[in-house]
Formats: sequence, structure tokens, C-alpha cells
Amino acid sequence: MDICSLGVTELLEAFSERRLTSAAAVEALKKRYDQDCGTEKPLNGYIEWFEDAQSLAAAADEKRAAGDPAAGNRVAGNSDKQPLLGVPFAVKDNISVKGKSCTCGSRILEGYTAPYNATIVQRLLDAGAVLLGRCNMDEFAMGSSTEYSAYGPSRNPVDRDYAPGGSSGGSAAVVAGYQAPFALGTETGGSVRLPASYCGVYGLKPTYGTLSRWGIVGFGSSLDQAGIMGRTPRDIALPLSVMAGADSYDDTSADLDISALKNLKAADIAGLKVAVPRQFEAAKGLDPQVAALFESAKKWFSERGAVIETVDIPILDASIASYYVIALSEAASNLSRFDGIRYGLRRDPGEGFDELYIATRSEGFGSEVKRRIIIGNYALSTNFSGDCYKKALSVR
Repeated sequence: MDICSLGVTELLEAFSERRLTSAAAVEALKKRYDQDCGTEKPLNGYIEWFEDAQSLAAAADEKRAAGDPAAGNRVAGNSDKQPLLGVPFAVKDNISVKGKSCTCGSRILEGYTAPYNATIVQRLLDAGAVLLGRCNMDEFAMGSSTEYSAYGPSRNPVDRDYAPGGSSGGSAAVVAGYQAPFALGTETGGSVRLPASYCGVYGLKPTYGTLSRWGIVGFGSSLDQAGIMGRTPRDIALPLSVMAGADSYDDTSADLDISALKNLKAADIAGLKVAVPRQFEAAKGLDPQVAALFESAKKWFSERGAVIETVDIPILDASIASYYVIALSEAASNLSRFDGIRYGLRRDPGEGFDELYIATRSEGFGSEVKRRIIIGNYALSTNFSGDCYKKALSVR
């Protein structure tokens, strides 16, 4: 049995049947990670492997052993509260984990330690999951390749001469590279789905509000959303069912009942309506292989009783333009807090506040982040905010 290739459901079954322990699973994943670090072209998917992962896995095993042996993966008297007991996972470096570094792949947050857990992390930990480490990313999630990271680029497990996509490229790389069964990422405009596609794994960006954003460092707040990557849909479904739901710390979160995801089967999609925008199929430059795969996916749904309907959404032609105006404007606003005073990197020439601000941000931010801040501030300027940002909001 290749432990590292096991998905969420397979791990839970192995734990339940006492064929495997969480500690052994974490040890196998750590060995795979260590071996990869010694190669000529390491994935560089993890920025940091958490040294307490092994002890947390051992504690999960003790909890399971204390329960009724006939209860499978259940903890005694707590059957539904820890459905992910002992299952390892990884997080993107812009998702807060209490007591751990959270640097967003940037030099400007060197030395910053998160004082609390993001809601989605806390819910996974409450469900018994074991956190392995934090994953590489484009700096402040700005990029589509995970090449804009202060920790160096991540590589694609399929072919290490290529990028894994971004900005959640590290999360995709560790899942596709069998260093974690599932991982959390974030998406503002493709940053979960792109790396999942590049690396050949599944990636889900849920509807805005499905997952709480509390504890996730902001890029474009009205667009940001947490997402999940796994090697099968089941690897995504159970963690999603655990993390979803309203959060008093995030007013944009929604109270959705998605408990059905815990036991979702292909047969359950019979009668489901699937909309396909005409603009997607008629997109300029659509690669023939991508088009063929898209048709194959449509056929899969149809064969299982889903109804495919073509819809016309002409405003999609303006989506990329409106996205960039909104995202960059909100990024310029969100990143203004990184000023060398409150936390993170501080470079003080001793010549006044303006010089401190300039020196800190000039050294702390990378080139791509600087470009986006400049464009965002331009769009938000007095002369252009009505024409650019407000119009982009109205188009959305």
C-alpha cells in the first residue's frame, strides 16, 4: 500500500479498520517531502513543514484507540464531531494558523506569527484533521504561476521544468506530488482552479460566502474566497462539508446546508441542470484538447441524467476587464496596512515617516505586487474612481 497516494476517504477507512495509523501516514508524507527536498529540482510546494504534525497525528491515534473499536473512525461518545480524525492536510501561506508564521509569500511579513486560527482551519482542526505545513504561493496571491514568491518558484509535479500555476501553486504541487491528501488555497480570479488544472488534480472555488474568509489575508475582499484541492472529488467534498457555514466573524459568510456532500454519489446528479455559457464554448484561442475535455465532461454529466442547457451571458465579455479593475483597486487598499509600523518588515532610514514607509514597502514588496498597487491606486484616484472602479462594480 502506497500510503502517500491514499485520499481522504481511503485514509479514514484504513484508520477505521486499524490497517494504518495517522502517525504512520504523516511519517510517510514527511519522508516523501524530505526525499523530494534532496532532488535536483524539488517541488518547493511547502514553505514550512510543521514539526508538531507528528505529535498531533499520534494524539489523533490515541483518541481513536480510546473509542469503541466497533465504531470505526468514531471517537467514543463523539461520533459526528470529528469526521476527519487523523487526516493530514496543508494550507496556503495566506491562511492564519495560530502560533505559526503567515507571510503570504512576501518578505514584508517576515517574522509575523498569526495570533489566531482562520475559521476554516479551526473547523478542520475541530474535526480532527492534522495540519502538515504551509504552502508556497505567489506573493499576496498576485500571480498565476507561483513564480512571484519570496521563497522561490514552485515546480509542477507532472514536469518539473514547468510552473504549477498560481497563486495557490504550492497547495496544488503538494497534492499532485503526493505530499498531502488535500490542501487549502485561496482564489480571487482563478488561483485555485488554475493550479489544480495545471497539476492534474481537482480544485474547487466555492460560491462566495460558502466558506468564511476570517483569518485569510485580503487581496481583493469582494472577490477573495477559500478553495480546496484534492486528487478526487471525495477528497474535496468531506472537508468542504466540515468548513462551510455561517461565521459570526465574517458577515459575508452564508448559512448553507451542504451536509449531503458527505455521502455524495454520481447517481445523485440525475435531473440536475447544468448551464454552459455560450461564451465559454466560443472563446477565442480555446485549445482543441481543452475543448475536447470540456465536451467529455458534458457527456459524463448527460450520461448520468443531468440536463445540459446552453445559456447566453454576453456580459461575460467584460468580466476580465471588470475583474482587474476591482481586484487591483481593492488590493491597493488592503495592502496599505503593510507600512513598517504595525507588524512585519521595518526599514527606517531615520529621516521621517514618509521615508520609513517608502523604504519598507520598496524592499518588502516584490515587483508584481508593486505593479498592482500602482495600477490600483491609479484606478482609485480622484479623477478616475467614478469611471473605473464604480463602473466595474456596476458591471459585476
